[in-house]
Amino acid sequence: MKLVFASDIHGSAYYCAKLLEQYQNEQADKLILLGDILYHGPRNALPKEYAPMEVAQMLNAHKQEILCVRGNCDAEVDQMVLEFPIMADYAVLSLGDRMAYITHGHIHNSGNLPMMRPQDLLIHGHTHVQALQQNEDHMYINPGSVSIPKEDNVASYMVYEDGKFVIKAVETGETVKELTL
Repeated sequence: MKLVFASDIHGSAYYCAKLLEQYQNEQADKLILLGDILYHGPRNALPKEYAPMEVAQMLNAHKQEILCVRGNCDAEVDQMVLEFPIMADYAVLSLGDRMAYITHGHIHNSGNLPMMRPQDLLIHGHTHVQALQQNEDHMYINPGSVSIPKEDNVASYMVYEDGKFVIKAVETGETVKELTL
């Protein structure tokens, strides 16, 4: 199964369109959104082409293919315009012989781990910083931000297939980082 992970769209119609273009190019089975879909939040500047309703319409066209968790900028009012569930705090996926805890990152993160076994995966967004790290007791993975990257990262998304994570640039699809389990 091929999965695309993306986080922190923050209402950018420009970057949402780029993400969906890459998702189609990847021919993935599922798009997993790690929260902060429509609102930019008070700490962030407006992203390029801020148009939350347009983002909702673009994503709703793919509603059967999306698995989403709630970000700290997501609210019940956002759920009213999105046709796929966004209010779950986390999801758990089996990726090969490992369990992956999928969340936004504002509650559970490397500093506040959920209940995980050693070698399980923690996949979250929130920081807007890409990460593919093997820590002492878990693996931490972050696709970065689709629209508001931080710490000199490029706008990015991530692909998982056959035990390999690849972080790619949203605008070009070029590989930024990769990790094989």
